[in-house]
Amino acid sequence: MTTVTTLRLDADAAGIAEAGRLLRAGRLVAFPTETVYGLGADATDGRAVAAIYAAKGRPSFNPLIAHVATIEAALRFGRFDAHATALARAFWPGPLTLVVPAAPGGHVSDLARAGLETVGLRVPSHPVAQALLAA
Repeated sequence: MTTVTTLRLDADAAGIAEAGRLLRAGRLVAFPTETVYGLGADATDGRAVAAIYAAKGRPSFNPLIAHVATIEAALRFGRFDAHATALARAFWPGPLTLVVPAAPGGHVSDLARAGLETVGLRVPSHPVAQALLAA
């Protein structure tokens, strides 16, 4: 049996820095967005993504959303046509997920995308989510 340690971190600079360190180390972090508390991991790390599926009991055919800090970051992970770009510029940061074709070399894990050729991307406006993404 694996022992899991749960830490409760404050949403201050030290807590955000520690959460960022945990994410870079392949660990999971729960964080708020405008609509839900999400369970996050580094979307480019297949092992970390697998841990989300395991923790949630989520079927692997159900893709995850990759949160990024900026529109520019999203453009590195997905291919945006004129319509997607207009939506992103109008509603990001905010509670909108855009599903776009995955960019070649975008590095979002195949598991996070459930093997699909598309990727769900979101730029949250919640200040804690933004601070965590920056960290």
